[in-house]
Amino acid sequence: MDAFGAPGIVPTWTSSAKDAVITGLGASRLWATFGFGIVNEVYWPSTGMPQLRDLGFIVARDTAWFEVKRVDRYQLSTPAPEIPLPRALHTGDGYTLALEFLADPERDALLVSYRLTGAGCLLYPLVAPHLGASGRDNSAWIESGALCASSAESSLCLLSESGFRRASAGFVGASDGWQDFAHNSRMTWQFDRASNGNVALMGELEESEGTLALAFADSPEGARTLAAASLAAGYDAVRECFLRGWRGWNERLTVPASGHKELEHEARLSAAVLKTHEDRTYPGAVVASLSIPWGGSNDDPGGYHLVWARDAVEVGLALLAIGDRDGAARVLSYLGATQSADGHWRQNFFPDGRPYWNGIQLDEVGLPIVLAAKLREAGIAETPRIPAMVRAAAGYLARSGPLSQQDRWEENAGASPFTVAVVVAALVASGSWLEGVEREYALALADCWNERIEDWTYLEGSELAREHGIAGYYVRIGPTPGLGGLRGLIEVKNRPGELVDASALIGLDFLYLARLGLRRNDDARLRDTLKLADALLRVETPNGAAYRRYPDDGYGEHRDGSPFDGTGIGRAWPLLAGERGHAELLAGGDPLPYLESMARLTGRGGLIPEQVWDADPIPERNLFPGRPSGSAMPLVWAHAEFLKLLTASIAGRPVELLETVEARWNQRRPEAQTWFWRDDVPFPRLPSGRALVIETHEPFTLHLGFDGWTSVDERASAPLGFTMHGVYLDALELRNHACIDFTRRYSDNRWEGHDYSIALR
Repeated sequence: MDAFGAPGIVPTWTSSAKDAVITGLGASRLWATFGFGIVNEVYWPSTGMPQLRDLGFIVARDTAWFEVKRVDRYQLSTPAPEIPLPRALHTGDGYTLALEFLADPERDALLVSYRLTGAGCLLYPLVAPHLGASGRDNSAWIESGALCASSAESSLCLLSESGFRRASAGFVGASDGWQDFAHNSRMTWQFDRASNGNVALMGELEESEGTLALAFADSPEGARTLAAASLAAGYDAVRECFLRGWRGWNERLTVPASGHKELEHEARLSAAVLKTHEDRTYPGAVVASLSIPWGGSNDDPGGYHLVWARDAVEVGLALLAIGDRDGAARVLSYLGATQSADGHWRQNFFPDGRPYWNGIQLDEVGLPIVLAAKLREAGIAETPRIPAMVRAAAGYLARSGPLSQQDRWEENAGASPFTVAVVVAALVASGSWLEGVEREYALALADCWNERIEDWTYLEGSELAREHGIAGYYVRIGPTPGLGGLRGLIEVKNRPGELVDASALIGLDFLYLARLGLRRNDDARLRDTLKLADALLRVETPNGAAYRRYPDDGYGEHRDGSPFDGTGIGRAWPLLAGERGHAELLAGGDPLPYLESMARLTGRGGLIPEQVWDADPIPERNLFPGRPSGSAMPLVWAHAEFLKLLTASIAGRPVELLETVEARWNQRRPEAQTWFWRDDVPFPRLPSGRALVIETHEPFTLHLGFDGWTSVDERASAPLGFTMHGVYLDALELRNHACIDFTRRYSDNRWEGHDYSIALR
């Protein structure tokens, strides 16, 4: 009999508040996550493809029934922090339910060991497929004692080694098993099939103790075969194989031993989190999080199970710091394989390389160069693709920098201190792979852009500076030219239509100027900005300090705790406590309080979230100060930051600080021999004693004169490197003039129609 209520309610994912994330280290291509003591997402056959909303349990006796995730009384444990084998012990009214979740290392299957105690109690697994990364257009059915489901390209099967007494398929919100209990206080429905909708499955287990197998394949037959094979292998044997794989990987690591038990526990857990998020179908692909922020309110097919080049590099650097040299090299090789032909990386993409969002962030172009340079410094042999990858990325930075279409928060165009710092450090690092004019050009650009960072991002004399008794500060982002400079307007994303003065927005982005070796940490400008950031962005919670991204951020829950829906209120980030800890270390202080904060601003299983709740508690929404909000958890970048800060606290220097950058600038603002004028970063005055290059992306003739168009001349541009063209004017030629006037004529005899003037004194 077919179920009623097609196609079911509008599907959503589930909470992103994870207890644990697991995978087996072997041939398996399955990843599972857990929250509220149950399975709440399974990814297959790659980390970018969620296939299950959740696998939960109802305990029932007579007319009393309890959904264990709603009861929410359980203890969570693992054999060790670095072994992702979670065990949940649920306790309720007259029952206990022990569950252990095991990813089969050799098959695309998840085993669940269960033991229910309690007089008269029966156990009912509930399965909510979201095959093909959506809860729409799924079909579910019961077949020969198996709970089955499929979509166009994916199938699952749930088997019990002891079998089911009865089972049912239904449409969510109408005829599913949970609705049966809600209406009848027991299982009364036994529908054979529910087709083409948001579906769910439920079965009544024959025994109170045993093993379930949930498997995935391209066909229902394949899924059933894998589930049966995993059960046939035996739970104990599969468990031993799982433990052997994880223990072997951990034995090869050098996770920092700080002597601080809490931090060592979090470090070992963090290492496992990084490893768990690496794909095996596409080795080296590391997704940002096996979660979907505020998933219970949307059916987003993207979520955070995507690759961001920035986050992947952060993981690669952290893996290198803890001794997984091969893992770090795989990340770099994968990035080399997913680079666009012109040298940049997409904003984010699925592990197979398909783009999701198409913005461009220059830090995501520069950071892979930083990772490549770090691996070279560590003496790690590079694959043949890496030199070409670095040269292409350096060329893209040279052509497109220093302003970025998006900052690292994927929101605004302009000059971000973080992004420009990454760009100039990457250009210097790329010099090891470049030759001739391209090398000279990249290094000269880096010198010029490094010197000009303050022109684009540092503001003096504002009302905010006066209020806090400082001379000035670095803004979060300097608007693009033509928008009023550092006192121009910035649109606050996630607050549509809201414009604020750039001078009112600061973040911790400036900290990378010291962290990457461009400025000394005791530079007065950095100290003043840090004072302001501590005053405006720091949030003290019962579990430690965290920081908001910037004032008036709109990415987070609303005031009443309702989910982010495109607008909201930005909450505090544990990740940024790690960035603040790096600044403390560089200043000669103690980063320990920031490490402790990161270790305590975690979920029940120790996972570090993207954001924590930073307002009064809202228990009905499970929101408590200093505890995870509904954003992504775990955030892999945050776990990488924790490991890097812990490593830096012992080594005395940041992991990403490159020797080549230190050698070139010695942490001081340079005085570039040559300044480069281009349309997106013009300047009204050239400091004395500097050469000048007028450059653009195509050949041109420079029509120039001096001091009010006297001594008019024309000069043809020459190639600079990376397809850029320019006219070079040396300092000697310029020193006797007050200004230079110019315009350009292009190869098709087209004049640009605008005259420019640069003061020379």
